[in-house]
Amino acid sequence: MLTQTSSPAMQEVFQKANLVAPTSTTVLLTGETGVGKSSLARYIHNRSTRKDHPFAAINCGAIPENLIESELFGHEKGAFTGAINRKAGKFELADQGTVFLDEVGSLSQNAQVKLLSFMQDRTFQRVGGTKDIHVQVRIIAATNADLKSLGQQDKFRQDLMYRLNVFPIEIPPLRERTQDIPAIARDIFVRLKPGFPGPVQEISREVIQAFMDYSWPGNVRELENLIERAFILESSELLTPMSFPPELFVHQAGNETEYINIDLPLSEVRRIHLEAIEKQYLQQLLIKNKGRIRNAARQAGIGERQLNKLMGKYGLKTREFKPCSAQNIDN
Repeated sequence: MLTQTSSPAMQEVFQKANLVAPTSTTVLLTGETGVGKSSLARYIHNRSTRKDHPFAAINCGAIPENLIESELFGHEKGAFTGAINRKAGKFELADQGTVFLDEVGSLSQNAQVKLLSFMQDRTFQRVGGTKDIHVQVRIIAATNADLKSLGQQDKFRQDLMYRLNVFPIEIPPLRERTQDIPAIARDIFVRLKPGFPGPVQEISREVIQAFMDYSWPGNVRELENLIERAFILESSELLTPMSFPPELFVHQAGNETEYINIDLPLSEVRRIHLEAIEKQYLQQLLIKNKGRIRNAARQAGIGERQLNKLMGKYGLKTREFKPCSAQNIDN
């Protein structure tokens, strides 16, 4: 998780996280899907006195209702069909550490009762067992739902909500911290780059500006997914608009922000950005001339052979710039 932030709202989030981390207090993380609740939970754990002990995460919404109790508390051999061996649950495995309950609002009523009972004295029994097991774990829960509203609808126990809501931290959506988007994108880029041995070395300034203009309904998770997909699609050394969905650029402003990798030598940065400009020029040229090589070459003041060579260099295909009717005729 990016910890250097220019957003006042995120600075407050990290201030709260740093205050609560050394304690054993239960934390409730709220915010939209994809804002980074699991990353913040691990951030808190890594700065706590429990950092050398397990961090056990469980997505409560991804586990079938009939298995969630076993995931949390474990089960004895023969406790139910398919229980061929004894199994320790997350709370037992994370003794002295932290249990992160993601999407806690999706827990069934029965699981809510069991969790409430556990939180009262940190004691539980495995499913099908009779022995009391006592552990010392810290609970960090997360939800994108309004637990208070769910409680009023009798979908979530209010007494459990109060147990979980000891120290709430709300993470703002990405659209409310746009000043951090270039740094977040860079952080994601650097983290993903080792998994893609292609030529990509940087993100274009047009893409960064589009990131800052976009509303990000899927937040940081959506940003990461788009960058990962762009790594696969891009054939040049720069992640360009061609490798991202068109809707990302609908509201792009004319005022662009430079985004330059200062870890590279000046000569390499100059080459990369000159090539990015050259590729963008060719794309716009071919769009204007509807993929007609002769007309495009004449306007550019170069020969058709040189234009074809440049198109090959940047992976540009004539058919990509022809009107649909023309493409059908060619096919």
